[in-house]
Amino acid sequence: MSDARAEILGRLRRALKRDALAPAAAADIEARLAAHAPGPVPARTRLDREGLIALFGTKLQGVAGTVERLGSLDQVPGAVARYLARHNLPAALKLAPAPMLTQQIDWSKEPLLKLSSGPSDGSDLVALTAAFAGIAETGTLMLTAGPETPTTLNFLPDDCIVLLPLSRLVGPFEEAWARLRAATGGGLLPRTVNLVTGPSRSADIGLVPQLGAHGPRRLHVLLVDDDTQA
Repeated sequence: MSDARAEILGRLRRALKRDALAPAAAADIEARLAAHAPGPVPARTRLDREGLIALFGTKLQGVAGTVERLGSLDQVPGAVARYLARHNLPAALKLAPAPMLTQQIDWSKEPLLKLSSGPSDGSDLVALTAAFAGIAETGTLMLTAGPETPTTLNFLPDDCIVLLPLSRLVGPFEEAWARLRAATGGGLLPRTVNLVTGPSRSADIGLVPQLGAHGPRRLHVLLVDDDTQA
């Protein structure tokens, strides 16, 4: 336990007029916190790989998102170009500076695309970022903040395209959180973890739903086969 945490908990304990925990009791509590026992998991998430893919797509489309399945990263540039043309958008794209997007994809296949990389300053119409996980239970994306995945790309552009490798698709929320804890080795979590389900929407004014009120008006997921499962 860090000194700062010990000081905070000590103040709370003194305010409650409680004695310090015995070492055995403290160890028991720490073990329970570290175990992260999962809660009830919905039966609809107990599916095979293809079932999870279908469920994710159905849930995402049910909240006005769109999804396209690709066979490999090589198909990403073409899919992005088609998306931009379909929505009559400029051939410009702000990339998250993740190696998967900037180094593992051959963007020369679409030479007309104007690419830039880094956080958005609010002037970018379309962004491409990568999800830490996709949650089939509700068609939700888990997006973590960090140098390689700036949070501004999730909310400032009108159109957000998210790359989701199939190896990162899980069934319930509990599995996504377990993966995140495992990825950090039990250490500190990312500063921000955003759970995004479909485009931004609000019905605050006159109870009339409006897309793009607090973020992208369109959310498009590129579901990329990156594993060897049948």
